[in-house]
Amino acid sequence: MSNFFKLSENKTTIRREILAGITTFVSMAYIFFLNPQILGQTGIPTQAVFLAAILVAVFGTLFMGLFANVPFALAPGIGMQAYFTYTIVFGFGFTWQQALAIVFLVGVVDIVITLTHGRRAIVKGIPNELKAAIGGGIGLFVTYIGLKNAGFINFIVDPENIKTLNGQPFTGKGADKIHTILANGGVTPELSKFNDPSVLLALIGFIILIVLVMRKIPGAFLITLVATTLIGIPMGVTNTHIQPGTSIGSAFDSLGHVFGQALGANGIGSLFTDWHQASLAIITIFAMGLTGLFDAIGTLIGIGNQTGIFSQADTKAFESDTGINSKMDRALVVDTFTTAFAGIAGTSNTTTFIESATGVAAGARTGLANIVTAIGFALMIVFAPLVGVVPSAATSPLLILVGIMMMGEFKKISWQNLEVAIPAFFTSVFMAFSYSISYGIAAGFIMFIIVKLALGKFKELSPVLLIISAFFLINFIVLALM
Repeated sequence: MSNFFKLSENKTTIRREILAGITTFVSMAYIFFLNPQILGQTGIPTQAVFLAAILVAVFGTLFMGLFANVPFALAPGIGMQAYFTYTIVFGFGFTWQQALAIVFLVGVVDIVITLTHGRRAIVKGIPNELKAAIGGGIGLFVTYIGLKNAGFINFIVDPENIKTLNGQPFTGKGADKIHTILANGGVTPELSKFNDPSVLLALIGFIILIVLVMRKIPGAFLITLVATTLIGIPMGVTNTHIQPGTSIGSAFDSLGHVFGQALGANGIGSLFTDWHQASLAIITIFAMGLTGLFDAIGTLIGIGNQTGIFSQADTKAFESDTGINSKMDRALVVDTFTTAFAGIAGTSNTTTFIESATGVAAGARTGLANIVTAIGFALMIVFAPLVGVVPSAATSPLLILVGIMMMGEFKKISWQNLEVAIPAFFTSVFMAFSYSISYGIAAGFIMFIIVKLALGKFKELSPVLLIISAFFLINFIVLALM
């Protein structure tokens, strides 16, 4: 074991790796309850999503530990969970089966890009400020979703601002049979009155989370999730009634009806039958692939370089070698294969979790810590019957704080320089306010090109950026003409 994981070479011990692996597990366990809360809204059975996330996390984390020998755990990413539900399914109108097919194709595309080293051209072709804006924008998007799910924000829609009702022009009639309302920019957000038990519970949970995080308590997210769920019992928010047919056996039966749907007739088989839907799917695959690539590289470099897990030789090999020789190369290979498996298993895109930093801080330096973390993930299966018990008021505070933490990327942007600030602003703000990561990236890229052309700096526009922006622009034109 010591020789396989090169413990001496990495200046660590078996005991330290085990303790660090447990630390990472405790820090990440909350994600398995958050995943079905968000993805379950699309119609995917929540127990199936719960088990799918565990299977994928175990697979990816073990793969990362054994193949790359680095202590980075993988699981479905929060930003991509939100993207899957609120953009791909609710926004673009794809079914959950088609959305899973898109996740699978994102993984396949990323595998090809990674193995052919096309990622190097993409990473170099996208300006650092836009990469930072994408990361921070996802944080803003996730926080906004958390605030809405918690009920902290309400929206006032005056009759004169209603454009359509149930898909038809609004005349004031039919208001008693409302299904959907499209309003213009006259919608006014307002702060909740905090007189609803669910909203109060979410506020209590958020305060608990802030205190625990500020005090640097290990497992703060998991503790908050459990504590808020328990506090919600006397408040009448937590549903303590476990539904019949929610045993571990039924959970696996439910997974059987979801596993592989991405590759079936309702998944990839129906994704490209309509030209408009096909173009939208291609744009989505590009956007998700870019986001996942930047997220993975950012996490790996951010944690790995600071702690010495990736040496200077590793970084140099990643930037210039043609093979899969460095730890970072192998880690990215794992990340992409795991996302492809996620689509097949029945969950959203995976990512290398930033929470791995807790294990690294506890001393993890090799893949041995990942083995311990993966065992912890597998043991989470016993909690499958409790998935429906956790209220959204208990998960919303986690979304808010995770989003806030992700917004740290904004510090890398020179906001005083309009040449940088304009495209960065449109990238990040459009992600949240258009409820779409794809549209945020598109707005930022197009604005970047406009700014550079206005300054006569066409030579600073990379072919990669121009090609991606062209795809986005074509998609906007198609949507406008529909």
